[in-house]
Amino acid sequence: MPFDMGTQSGNAEGQTLNKPVRRWGLGLSSQLFALTIIFILVAEMLIFLPSAAKFRDDWINERVGMAQTAVMALEAAPERRVSDQLSRDLLERARIVAVATGSPTAREAILTPAMEMRGEFKIIDVRTESFLQRFAETMGTLITPEASYYRIVAEPEFEGDFIEVVVEAAPLQTELREYSRSIILLSFFISAFVGFFIYLTLVFLVVRPMRNITRAIEHIRDAPRDMQHSIEATDRTDEIGRTQSALADMETTVKNALRERERLAQLGEAMAKINHDLRNSLAAAQIVSDGLSMSDDPRVQRAAPRLERAIERASKLAEDTLAFGRAETPAPHLGIHALADIVREAASEGLAVCPGTGFEQDVDDRLTASIDPDHLHRIIVNLVRNAAQALSTHYETAGEGRVSVRATVTDNSINLNIVDNGPGIPERMRESLFKPFSGTRREGRSGLGLAIARELADGMNARLDLISTGPDGTTFELVLKR
Repeated sequence: MPFDMGTQSGNAEGQTLNKPVRRWGLGLSSQLFALTIIFILVAEMLIFLPSAAKFRDDWINERVGMAQTAVMALEAAPERRVSDQLSRDLLERARIVAVATGSPTAREAILTPAMEMRGEFKIIDVRTESFLQRFAETMGTLITPEASYYRIVAEPEFEGDFIEVVVEAAPLQTELREYSRSIILLSFFISAFVGFFIYLTLVFLVVRPMRNITRAIEHIRDAPRDMQHSIEATDRTDEIGRTQSALADMETTVKNALRERERLAQLGEAMAKINHDLRNSLAAAQIVSDGLSMSDDPRVQRAAPRLERAIERASKLAEDTLAFGRAETPAPHLGIHALADIVREAASEGLAVCPGTGFEQDVDDRLTASIDPDHLHRIIVNLVRNAAQALSTHYETAGEGRVSVRATVTDNSINLNIVDNGPGIPERMRESLFKPFSGTRREGRSGLGLAIARELADGMNARLDLISTGPDGTTFELVLKR
């Protein structure tokens, strides 16, 4: 059963229901099947052209071969004439109409046409025909036959420069078309047969896993708080398997993060209520403390200031915690501003908690940077106040502790270094120094100052880092863009 979040999830679910319905086109499997058929047909066409050209060449060479056989038979014939029977055989079997041999200067007719030839002639000189011409002539014969007779010129196998063979064009055109029709039908059959098996392979290896991944993503999008897992990791090691396993891990991470977020939200709401009640109790304690401060009892006079400070620290801690949980950092309004006045005013505010702390400032009055002045003010206040409070607990004599702010200019940035001569930050706190509630919380401090300072710096595209810390002091560096 899905985890019911009540009113907290109502808005998210409402937004999901109001999303426009997507209209999907052809599925991946249909597209793959169509593309497979198309690609196979393209491959068959590339095979068809050379096959058709070879069929034409074989047909022509066969006629030339039969004509040359007739010429060689002529040597044994009386009066060097082709018999009527041979003429009929050549005409009926090969549609050869006439045969001649010779050279450019002399020519001898071996077989003369039995009747007058009417129609157009097309010369096919197989001696000089190029590779591309063969393809072009083959397609021309298939598509737009223009001649009634072909005059074929070839190299003879006997003495002479050439042999000419005149054949009827219709048989070649008919036989080539029948051959092409057979090739095309075979191509369609092979395309459908191979395409079907490729389609099944792609469906099982690609389409179905992708469909499951898509459904899982849609389920995570539509019901992110559903505790049931919509996809499981797989043992496949290819890209799809890795994607599915990564999605399963991501789903677990997202659901855990949402559960943690919901629990933190509930905890934050409880904290807000506790803080509200605590502040009311502290207000009552403050009234009692004010009344005690008016007492003449020496013991009360000694204890009352300490009680007031404890109440103030507790109240400040409650306010800081509540403010951090509710407030969002406002977007910075960047502009070119002078730094010296902002640093001076912020340092004065930060040192107000420890008036005896010394302060030095080395920032040129003409120095400007691209900043939000309010954000920079808050950053400097937090850093200087933290330094001053650390110094006040370390030095007993006023004036020994000192805080300084120095500016260093580079080609692309201005580096503000906030330096103190305090005892340094304990090593156990350095790794989590900028995390909320992870820093020092002595004397009622909430541990939020540095976390807020870094968040403000990030908003201005600046960088806040701890440069060094130790027994001789601590240095923070704020890098601003010029």
